[in-house]
Amino acid sequence: QVQLEESGGGLVQPGGSLRLSCVASGSIFSIKHMGWYRQAPGKERELVAVITSGGSRNYADSVKGRFTISGDNAENPVYLQMNSLKPEDSAVYFCNADDGLFAFWGQGTQVTVSS
Repeated sequence: QVQLEESGGGLVQPGGSLRLSCVASGSIFSIKHMGWYRQAPGKERELVAVITSGGSRNYADSVKGRFTISGDNAENPVYLQMNSLKPEDSAVYFCNADDGLFAFWGQGTQVTVSS
């Protein structure tokens, strides 16, 4: 019903920047919010940032002040601008859409922060 595709991951130096994009297709009208999660090896998936169609934004404390979530029309595509990247930001980043009943996920994009 909803399909998501992320892009923009890669290898960056500590202190560098990266911009992730997520394009949604399908039953977009049913989406309540969109966001970004990440999962590092051996760790649980964690919320990074979310945005609603009304423009409300929430961030994990670990990325607040460094990451910015934004979107175009109806938050599609949705973006994650990541600045001042740290090695601990390394993870697979997943785009998420929630319709109040189901959660939809993209395939993930790898972000590696290393010197």
